[in-house]
Amino acid sequence: MTGLPDFGRIIIDYVPDKKLVELKSLKFYLLQYRNVGIFYEHVVNQILEHLIGAVESKRMKITGDFTARGGITPRVSATFEK
Repeated sequence: MTGLPDFGRIIIDYVPDKKLVELKSLKFYLLQYRNVGIFYEHVVNQILEHLIGAVESKRMKITGDFTARGGITPRVSATFEK
């Protein structure tokens, strides 16, 4: 949102049901966020919603581990369970 570069790591932990996430498709999906101005909490929740809709897993946790800002290192998680 500030125009300054942000770096982070998205960790996806899930228990599949009938469908899986193809890694190449996942990579292209995550790359769409590269130049989008979005808050950390929003991006983690949005990724969770999209992946749950696509793969209908039994359980999924998305964690965003982002670079420090002003001495604070944000780590944001969102969880879904059937």
